Amino acid sequence: MRLARFDGGRLGVVMGEEIADITALCGVDPQEWPAVGMVRLIRDFDALKGKIEAALPDLPRLPLSAVRLETPVAWPNKVIAYPVNYHAHGREMQATYRATNQGFFLKPNSALSGPADPVVLPAVPGREVHHESELAIIIGKECRAVAREDWQDVVFGYACLLDMVVRGREERVFRKAYDSFCPVGPWIVTADAVPDPAALDMKLWVNDELRQSANTRDLVLDIPGMVATASAVMTLYPGDIIATGTPEGVGPVVDGDRIRIVIDHVGEMTVDVVQGTLGMTEVFADAYVPPIIKQN
Repeated sequence: MRLARFDGGRLGVVMGEEIADITALCGVDPQEWPAVGMVRLIRDFDALKGKIEAALPDLPRLPLSAVRLETPVAWPNKVIAYPVNYHAHGREMQATYRATNQGFFLKPNSALSGPADPVVLPAVPGREVHHESELAIIIGKECRAVAREDWQDVVFGYACLLDMVVRGREERVFRKAYDSFCPVGPWIVTADAVPDPAALDMKLWVNDELRQSANTRDLVLDIPGMVATASAVMTLYPGDIIATGTPEGVGPVVDGDRIRIVIDHVGEMTVDVVQGTLGMTEVFADAYVPPIIKQN
């Protein structure tokens, strides 16, 4: 099942080129704040799934082209991200560590955006903003200390994710925390609809240039390991998002670019890049020295 948020917090099931509105069926108020309707749906999905499936033939539908898709989970408890989780990306960035010995970092919820939202570049002259294509893992239930062999019990589904970053040597979270720096979408594909998450092809284009191409089989810390590692440290909650890390091929984007990410069995989304006027801080007052020289 493909679950989406659209048109100001409504919930829907994507069926081909249409979306069936399940907002009322799930008892969700689209205007609620914080916007946790999808979080509750994920929490209660086992109880609601049969009801949704039975109602689908009679529910009102709209063409996907007529709605505005939004980030699927607008208010997760946390967004967990694993750095340097592909060996080739580690080599290109001259990183001596990997996710297996570095752990994870957190991105703020305010960085989340959706497939219809642009990536807004901060006004930080002399710095590049880079794209990083990633698979998003959506947690389905409250859990702690999940064993590797039990990871599937707590994974609800998957989505496409872009981890945008101002390139530099300053604190990683600081450089990745700007508004619009975590596009997720276009929907959540439930885990039962993804045949093998350990063998998913992922590609990213900037305009018509293929920049990144990899398969999740090449992850250094695999999906069971990421779930086990995160849950060893903290309680995971329904709707929490795990970003799996990016492969080689990261690079800059500029005003006017279009970023397209495609993940097999999950979906694709294309977001525009626009130049913003906010975001300068004294942290970026000095030029970035030395420049990052990507290695083959």
